[in-house]
Amino acid sequence: MIRTGRSTSIKPLYTPEQRRRRDASRWTLVQGLLAPLQFAVFLVSLCLVLHALATGHGIAVASASVLIKTLVLYTIMLTGSFWEHDVYGRYLFAPAFFWEDAVSMLVLALHTAYVACLLTGWLDPTRMLLLALVAYASYVINATQFVLKLRAARRGLECAA
Repeated sequence: MIRTGRSTSIKPLYTPEQRRRRDASRWTLVQGLLAPLQFAVFLVSLCLVLHALATGHGIAVASASVLIKTLVLYTIMLTGSFWEHDVYGRYLFAPAFFWEDAVSMLVLALHTAYVACLLTGWLDPTRMLLLALVAYASYVINATQFVLKLRAARRGLECAA
């Protein structure tokens, strides 16, 4: 623990050993490649979903794009859990990434709900696309959590665990 001028104690995001493991993990590169890919897929899909909602056209293409986004999400979550295990010795909910992982579970649940609705026909196409927007909003929140955490670590700032 590091004492700051304030009355709270904070821990660095990585110990020196965890930083060494992070740098040695093949999953670090995989995550570095998948994160911008997922964001690009998200942006394209978001445009397709918004277009379908606004015009009523292209619903099948928008739906397919949500499925692709979900597939990429599952891929980055799986490889991210391998990364977390390599660095922290836990597949999920390592203290340094507890809240990011908790919100990730919500993101996965919403994307999975979309797929379930698509397979069962439980929602009409418009409501499904609205569900996709809710899932995407949760993704943006989660992505922001990770970006802020990793930028702070890159700058060498201390992060609350």
